[in-house]
Amino acid sequence: MVALWVAARDPRTPLAARVLAALVAGYALSPIDLIPDFIPVLGLVDDIIILPAGIWLVLRLIPPGLMADFRMQANAIVDRPRSTVAAVIIAVAWASAAIAAGWALYSARSI
Repeated sequence: MVALWVAARDPRTPLAARVLAALVAGYALSPIDLIPDFIPVLGLVDDIIILPAGIWLVLRLIPPGLMADFRMQANAIVDRPRSTVAAVIIAVAWASAAIAAGWALYSARSI
């Protein structure tokens, strides 16, 4: 996935692949789906089909030699050190939110 991110930002990538990558990313992050998620089974099927198909098509639109270069660039990005402090902050934030939600539910139930 990092290779696709690198490819979408590189000017050597064909315009069609860059536009399609932006559309796939936009669809993945959009709260609006073709079929709403609250519809049983069908709501998730569109995501299961459209996103992998879009990623596959973007990969097919990028020339193989260029994609190999993007994969090498992505491996260089992934090998960078990670921030342990940021991971701890995020974990504490999620744990605090879960505790606050649990406390709110417990308080509401006992009223």
